Amino acid sequence: MQSVSLTLFRFDGLAARTWAFAMMGFARPMMRRVPGLSFWKLCGSGTGEGFTPLPNTAVYAILSVFEDEDQARAAITAARPWSLYRNRAREAWTVFLSPISSRGAWSGVAPFEVQRDTHDGPLVALTRATVKPAIAARFWKRVPDVSRSIGSDPNVMFKIGIGEVPLLHQITFSIWPDAKSMGAFARKSGPHAAAIDAVRSGRWFKEELYARFRVTGEQGTWDGQSPRLGTQIGSQEG
Repeated sequence: MQSVSLTLFRFDGLAARTWAFAMMGFARPMMRRVPGLSFWKLCGSGTGEGFTPLPNTAVYAILSVFEDEDQARAAITAARPWSLYRNRAREAWTVFLSPISSRGAWSGVAPFEVQRDTHDGPLVALTRATVKPAIAARFWKRVPDVSRSIGSDPNVMFKIGIGEVPLLHQITFSIWPDAKSMGAFARKSGPHAAAIDAVRSGRWFKEELYARFRVTGEQGTWDGQSPRLGTQIGSQEG
C-alpha cells in the first residue's frame, strides 16, 4: 500500500544552510532516480510556527510518496538525497503516513491513493495551495493570526509550514491525537475559520489540496524528541 513520508532536516551555520538552499535545485535529478518514488517535493519552511512568509533558512523538508512503506524506509535510510541531507544536518526526523482522505490536486495531479483507515492513533492534516499572485498580500496578512491559533491549540501535537516557492506555494502540516480534536479546531470560530471563508468567497487559490493521513511510524528526532509521541529521546545543543 502507498506510503507517504515527510522528512525534516535542521541545519546549523551559514555553509550548511547555503548548501541546503542550493539542494532545492541540485537534488532534483537525484530524486528522479529513486526507486519506487512516484511523487516528491523539496520544500523550505517558514519562521516562528512555520506559517509565515519569512523563510527559516535552517529547516528544509522532503515530502515523498512511495509504492509501499518498505520502499519508503529503505530510501530514507540509504538513498542518496536523504543521505546527503542527513550527513550535513544537525537533526532529522521522518514521519510515515497512510492517506485516508484526499481531495484536490497538487501540480496538476492527485498524488495520494486513499486507503481504508485500519490504524489507531494520531492523524495528520495537510493542506497545500497555490496562492494567486494578486491575492498573496491579503493571504499572508491573515496567516500570522492563523499561526497563533494553531500554536495555541492544546491538542496539536506538531505543526509546521513548508512550501515549494516562497509566498505562492504554501503547505501546512499538523499532527493531532484523534479525529475529534482535529475536527474541533477546524470547526471553531476565529482566525482559521475566517481565513477559510475569505479563501472560499474570494477564490484566492489557483490550486488546492486537502488530505488526511494516519501516522504509521516515525524515525529520528526533532528538538531532541519524538514530536508525535512527545517522548524525550535525546538532547540537542542550543
